[in-house]
Amino acid sequence: MRITMMACAMAAGLTLGGSLHAHDFQVHDGHCGYSTAYDVQVMPSGIGFHRDAGQPVDVFMHDGHLRVNDREVAVNSEDATRLRDYEQQVRQLLPEVAGIAREGVNIGFAAMRTVLMTFAENDDERRRMVGRLDENHQQALARLDAGLGQGVWKSDDMEAVVEKSVEDSVSDLVSKVAGQAVSAALSGDQSKVAALEARADSLDKSIDREVNKRANELDKRAEALCPRLSSLDALQRQFQFRLQDGSRLQLLAYDNKTNNKKLTPATDSARAGGGESAH
Repeated sequence: MRITMMACAMAAGLTLGGSLHAHDFQVHDGHCGYSTAYDVQVMPSGIGFHRDAGQPVDVFMHDGHLRVNDREVAVNSEDATRLRDYEQQVRQLLPEVAGIAREGVNIGFAAMRTVLMTFAENDDERRRMVGRLDENHQQALARLDAGLGQGVWKSDDMEAVVEKSVEDSVSDLVSKVAGQAVSAALSGDQSKVAALEARADSLDKSIDREVNKRANELDKRAEALCPRLSSLDALQRQFQFRLQDGSRLQLLAYDNKTNNKKLTPATDSARAGGGESAH
């Protein structure tokens, strides 16, 4: 999972001729390079893993028992213990991922609110735009809560939900900032241009003060997931059972194939290797 919030300061920077540098707020859930080809659903009755392409298609585990493509897999006592541990760790992990995603959304909308408060020209306009921004914010959080917050991990769906809510708000802000910049430029009034540039300068400092600290803290929180993902990977590598074709069960991988749902973006320091694939 990766959520990138462009807080609209880029639009301000572009329309003001570069007087404001672009802020690209990126909230990662670590830099481990792990990915999964599966959607994940955490339920009281167990944890299900599903994908539309590749084999196995369906994996279900609960209390040391394992089903693959609706067929029970015989496991020894050691693997039963590992499966219980794997299930417990996933149950503990997803709420933390949900919290990180929620804070990522909050940070992005906080940045946009800062832009809005800087460029709104009067109280009526400010109230109207804040109302629309808050509505989009709440919609994004509600959709996250209805999916990931309920133990359902679908990376593509989650990012689409967030991007749609952010896109609507960014569109409003871009129109507002660009409109003011064009108006000031066409008026020929250098005092208006200077005033707008001063707002841009103050925005730069406001975002640094109000948003960047939170984003940095969230990055650290997200990076703390890496050891937990590594623990899951270690467990799957220790499974002694094999699938019908003799391959290992691999629910996490190091590769970054485009058909996988990324749990963490790869970095130069991430291991480039992978494990055996389950076919």
